[in-house]
Amino acid sequence: VFLTSTKSSRAPQIHLLDKWKVNNPKHFLRKLCVQPLVFDSIVTMLSTHDIFHNNSNNPQLPVQIQLAIFLNAAGHYRNPATSQDIADWAGVSVGTVHNCYKCVMITILDHHNEFIHFNQEDPADIAEQERAKAYVEAKTCAEWKGGFLCVDGTPFNLFQKPGWHGEGFFDRKSNYSLSNQVCNNMLNSQILLT
Repeated sequence: VFLTSTKSSRAPQIHLLDKWKVNNPKHFLRKLCVQPLVFDSIVTMLSTHDIFHNNSNNPQLPVQIQLAIFLNAAGHYRNPATSQDIADWAGVSVGTVHNCYKCVMITILDHHNEFIHFNQEDPADIAEQERAKAYVEAKTCAEWKGGFLCVDGTPFNLFQKPGWHGEGFFDRKSNYSLSNQVCNNMLNSQILLT
């Protein structure tokens, strides 16, 4: 006789983020892949964008919740990164998860040029690059100072082959996906999406 077991349900965890920020920053980092101070600075930067302000009687989720949902998905892969798993973790619907992805992504892309601006002729950019290289050398090893940006990428799997240029989305793991990279300038703790 085979007994079938159902997956045990768990309560949403997103409400614990404020406690983890203060009492368990390592757990906060493990869930969202950013330090609490970096998270707060990103929230401050994004919260002024028009997409988070509507004139509706139905209020949006707070910016920090939408960003947490986005970062949790961007920082994980495979089973824990499905829209349903993120929805279960946050205690929201799958549609809300997708709306959070869109709002945060649009806002980050609007800030793109503020962060990606390495002009080799601008003295301020040259000085920032040298400070970042010195920081990398001091914290790691001299051989790594030439690569002063840390990059982590996450593929977002598509549910089907896109109709236009579909083969271009086929990755090495035999999935149709979009690639996403989050770059962290370690000196300023800025998150960049490219």
